[in-house]
Parts: sequence; C-alpha cells; structure tokens
Amino acid sequence: MDCIFCKIIAGTIPSKKVYEDNLTYAFADIDPKAPVHLLIVPKKHIPSLAAIDTADTALVGHLHAIANRLAAEHTLSKGYRTVINTGADGGQTVDHLHVHLLGGRQMHWPPG
Repeated sequence: MDCIFCKIIAGTIPSKKVYEDNLTYAFADIDPKAPVHLLIVPKKHIPSLAAIDTADTALVGHLHAIANRLAAEHTLSKGYRTVINTGADGGQTVDHLHVHLLGGRQMHWPPG
C-alpha cells in the first residue's frame, strides 16, 4: 500500500511518536498549525470518515478518547480543537482517517 500514514505506522517513514497502542498511532504534525498539533491515526487503513461502517464505530470513539488523553498530557487545560477533514473539499490531503489535535493557543472561528 502506498499510504504515507501506513508507512509511518510501520516505521518505514520516521515520525515523532507521542503515543501508540494496539489500535492507534499518534505523532507530531510536520507542518504544525498550533503549538501542539498532533495526528491520531488508526492502525487499520480507513481512507476517510466517509468510509467507516458500523464495525468502526468503537475505533472512531477510541481515536477521540486518545485525543482527550493527549490533550491532558500536553497540558491543554484551557481547551483544544479536534478536526477530521473528509474528502478533497473538506481539506483531507492524506487518504487515511486521522484526527488532528490542535492546542496551545486561542482557536479562531470560522476555521476555514
């Protein structure tokens, strides 16, 4: 498979890992948009949120639980933002489901 996130998970492309368990891998974004900008990805290759099915419901919840855990570990007690971009019009640039965790500064609205 020619998926950059699958290669990062496999260790063939280096990353700054911040968390790993049997379902997920989290690492620092190489082009951060906030002082804390982490990506939380499932180890299972799922192209996007639009591609999930009912069997993936617990996994999507787990990604958010890990985002919450990492927010606490990175002292984002004043708040943080999670983002899942879906499809080209949604801003998705890597076709592997992932959650952006952003924090460490005031977020603005609307975001895009």
